[in-house]
Amino acid sequence: MGALVWLLIPLVAAIGGGLWGSWANRTRKMRGDGPELDGYARFREAMERSQTGAGGA
Repeated sequence: MGALVWLLIPLVAAIGGGLWGSWANRTRKMRGDGPELDGYARFREAMERSQTGAGGA
């Protein structure tokens, strides 16, 4: 009986992890990748500006 309890612990953890993952991902479908891609574009522009300004060193 004790072995059965030890086997139930990972099962309950897997079910809990699946429920948490679906709950955490619930807004991802509506939001899309727009804000992340905009932030990445701003980051790349800032990095390109810092490289062009460091030529006098």
